[in-house]
Amino acid sequence: MLYVITGPPAAGKSSWIQAHATARDIVIDLDRITVAFTGPGAPQWNHEPIAQRVAQRARYAAIDEACQHLDKVDVYLIHTQPSARWMARYKRLNARIVAVDPGRDVVMERIAAMRSPEMERVATRWYRQRRAGSPGVMPQASRRW
Repeated sequence: MLYVITGPPAAGKSSWIQAHATARDIVIDLDRITVAFTGPGAPQWNHEPIAQRVAQRARYAAIDEACQHLDKVDVYLIHTQPSARWMARYKRLNARIVAVDPGRDVVMERIAAMRSPEMERVATRWYRQRRAGSPGVMPQASRRW
């Protein structure tokens, strides 16, 4: 099964996966990939643009490969705000789309505390899209902080 975990930055998407995935499952998380490609002491978030680009290319390759094995393993994929094209692909793969959203106030508070200011724009865009109605999304709360 493919699980596509959406939600604004700092919503708890990684925590949701931590609570549901097993050691045998495949987890595709751009932040984790970027950390794997950077040196000691690199931040968990707010990555440098080149590191982010390299990780993004690896993420696409990982998605393509992992989706070939959905009959053998579960795949958990973080995709903050999938486009219509990506959503169509996920639908073809019978993915379960899960939106993790503890609420705008909580998200903005976490972004202010842990993330770069650019993430506020990403979160605002995510909430704007949600108000417009994203079909096929099952809301879930994140963990208690």
